[in-house]
Amino acid sequence: MTAITANISTSLDGYVAGPNDGPENPLGDAGERLHEWVYGLESWREVHDLDGGESGRDDEILEESTENVGAVVMGRRMFSNDDGPWGDDPFEGHWGEDPPFGVPVFVLTHHAREPLEMDGGTTFTFVTDGIESAVAHAMEAAGDRDVSVAGGARTIQQTLEAGLLDELQLHLVPVLLGDGIRLFERSDGEQRELERTRVVESPNVTHLRYRITE
Repeated sequence: MTAITANISTSLDGYVAGPNDGPENPLGDAGERLHEWVYGLESWREVHDLDGGESGRDDEILEESTENVGAVVMGRRMFSNDDGPWGDDPFEGHWGEDPPFGVPVFVLTHHAREPLEMDGGTTFTFVTDGIESAVAHAMEAAGDRDVSVAGGARTIQQTLEAGLLDELQLHLVPVLLGDGIRLFERSDGEQRELERTRVVESPNVTHLRYRITE
C-alpha cells in the first residue's frame, strides 16, 4: 500500500530554512547548516555521482527515506524559490540538469507550465489545482511505491491539514537559526495527534519519526 511520507531537517527552534531565501539563496541565510549532516554520507554522495562517504546509522536512515519512493510532491518555492508567473524563459529549478529524484515530481504552483523532462528519469509536472490533486497524481505515478512530500514547509502543512500525510520524519539539527521559515508557522488551527515510532540519536542530528494518528 502506498504511504505518503515527509522527511525534513529542522533546527531546534523549528526552522527549515533561513531568512532571505530566494532563487540565488535557496535555503536562506545559514540554511545550509540544516543539511550538513547529509553531505558526507555515502548514500547522498552516490545519488550526486560523488565517490566515498560515510556509512552508519545516519546513512542508513537517509537511504531508507528514498529507497521505496516512486513519486515526489514539492511546492513551487522548493522548486525555484519564487511564486510569480513563469515568464518567457522559465527557470528550470535548483536541481540541475540531472536532478537527484529519478522519479516523477509534481510541483504545486498557481501558474500553469508544460512538464519539464530532465535527465536521470526526473520529470517535473506542474499542478495548479491544489494539494489533493498533486498527491493523487503522485500516487498514480508511484504505483505500489511510496510518495515523498519533499517540502517546503507549507506543502507539508497542506498535506497534513488535508489528512493525506501518513508519516512525518524530522531530522533535528542542534542549532538555533533564530529566524527564517518555520515548518508549522501557518496552521489551520486544528489539533492533530502523532505517535512517535522511532528516535535515533547521532552526534550531528536526532531522527524523530511519527505516524499521523488523527
